[in-house]
Amino acid sequence: MGRVDGKIAIVTGGAMGLGEADARILAREGARVVVTDVNREMGAAVAKSIGGEYHFHDVANEGQWIELIESVTRKYGALHILVNNAGIVEPGNIESQTYDEYKRQMAVSADGTFLGCKYAVPAIARSGGGSIINMASIASKRGVHNVTAYCAAKGAVEALSRAVAVHCLVEKNNVRCNSIHPGSINTPMVRGIGAKLVAAGLVNTQSPDSPPPTQQRLGEPDDIANLVLFLASDESAFISGQEFVPDGGISAVMAPFPS
Repeated sequence: MGRVDGKIAIVTGGAMGLGEADARILAREGARVVVTDVNREMGAAVAKSIGGEYHFHDVANEGQWIELIESVTRKYGALHILVNNAGIVEPGNIESQTYDEYKRQMAVSADGTFLGCKYAVPAIARSGGGSIINMASIASKRGVHNVTAYCAAKGAVEALSRAVAVHCLVEKNNVRCNSIHPGSINTPMVRGIGAKLVAAGLVNTQSPDSPPPTQQRLGEPDDIANLVLFLASDESAFISGQEFVPDGGISAVMAPFPS
């Protein structure tokens, strides 16, 4: 018997990277997984490979969230797990980051997570309870000068997650909400932003694919997916409103400032 056997799950941004790893591990452990993404080809391929379902989904679109939740609960009769994973990152410090770049990143990470929680909480509550897992970042815990808007967006996800958890506690609806704050993970998004930072002259000579000096290695998507699985399962039934930082220990070390 799987650890999330019989549960219905939605994973946003499930076409690649962390979202794909989350979708795969939840399906492997018995959940029926609905993969959402704006990348139709890759999202549909992931869903097909795990025996799940794909929905084209712009997480910053309120109407699409309403349609998604209604479609899933109508088809499967319940919703137990939401992984708000979708996010984007664009390079820029506080002076070089444009307002349009800021708004795009806030729309996907902050607005998308808000809308997901808003419409999933009552659906999960009606299903008897479950878990919302919001993907934040180590960038919401530590200052990162060259991805300013990303830091702000993930900081919003962190604070929102606590507010959602407290609301659900007050309502006694058996819905839990936690946030995950990964360090450097070997995903297409991390590799892509590394190359962009180098091109923009926003990093030193260290390879963008190399971990910072105090991190033992780059994390792998499954390092995060295993935590998602735990938080999605009933094994974490007494855990809500918490922030998990799987980063190889880097946040425990005071690293030197770049020269």
